[in-house]
Amino acid sequence: MEEVPHDCPGADSAQAGRGASCQGCPNQRLCASGAGATPDPAIEEIKEKMKTVKHKILVLSGKGGVGKSTFSAHLAHGLAEDENTQVHQSGSGWSPVYVEDNLGVMSVGFLLSSPDDAVIWRGPKKNGMIKQFLRDVDWGEVDYLIVDTPPGTSDEHLSVVQYLTAAHIDGAVIITTPQ
Repeated sequence: MEEVPHDCPGADSAQAGRGASCQGCPNQRLCASGAGATPDPAIEEIKEKMKTVKHKILVLSGKGGVGKSTFSAHLAHGLAEDENTQVHQSGSGWSPVYVEDNLGVMSVGFLLSSPDDAVIWRGPKKNGMIKQFLRDVDWGEVDYLIVDTPPGTSDEHLSVVQYLTAAHIDGAVIITTPQ
């Protein structure tokens, strides 16, 4: 399903596809049919790709500037301190950049044509990149994948949780601040 209006009655509602808020919605016909959304085929691809990753951990926050990326980096570095643990290993496809022998990093910043370029993406484009990272980066046989999510609470967070739940995510760390 595509982006839905904020006042959507919901696919299970008697008003699904028929209510005033449904006018102009790209999902109007689908909701009115009662068929509902079909599972995203990428979920199976991601599930298969993530079989080589033993543990998957999300790091989230409700807002920016609370130290989420710093925590993610320290967690990955701490896990890499165990010499029996590999955090990332290269292979084919997109490969993580190695900052140490057993610690790799992958970022959308590595794919930009210039380090001065900004990433100003919305909704489907961001979700597409998340899906592509999980599906196309060759993580190899690794013990941990630490996913440093964007700040805030949005569709990207729901998407990454949905994709990794199918791949048996181990847990999440939510960074908070008393401010």
